[in-house]
Amino acid sequence: MGALDHLSNLFDCSGAGSSQHYRKRRQLQTVEIKCKIDCEGCERKVRRALEGMKGVQSVDIQPKQHKVTVVGYVEPDKVVNRVARRTGKRAEIWPYVPYDVVAHPYAQGVYDRKAPAGYVRYSEDPRVNQLARASSTEVRYTTAFSDENTAACSVM
Repeated sequence: MGALDHLSNLFDCSGAGSSQHYRKRRQLQTVEIKCKIDCEGCERKVRRALEGMKGVQSVDIQPKQHKVTVVGYVEPDKVVNRVARRTGKRAEIWPYVPYDVVAHPYAQGVYDRKAPAGYVRYSEDPRVNQLARASSTEVRYTTAFSDENTAACSVM
């Protein structure tokens, strides 16, 4: 909070009284949700549920990826709850990232067959992604048989 904001709050003449409550300003966010969308009716139902929400600037729906992108002054948890409550559909925060971001995209717990093309499930939990906490010798053994570089096989 800047000095001018603080001074303007001190000298507020709006008649709010002496008990001033400071409200946090919401940040403009992009919230991505995974929600199963089968037809145009489902798409319309999700769009109406989100466009009526306070603070929403735009709603973009990609039915083939089952992805809903909401831009606005909203909180991610409230957006997910709104979709689940208004449409009756199961909704969750978008769990996928491009496979280039993950160190071991085909490890157990990260690779997901239901993910869109070029995406893997994002997991910071080391119990899910066993190779994320692998030592240097384990990484050397797992990468010894690389499909990308066939000449790097150390056994032959």
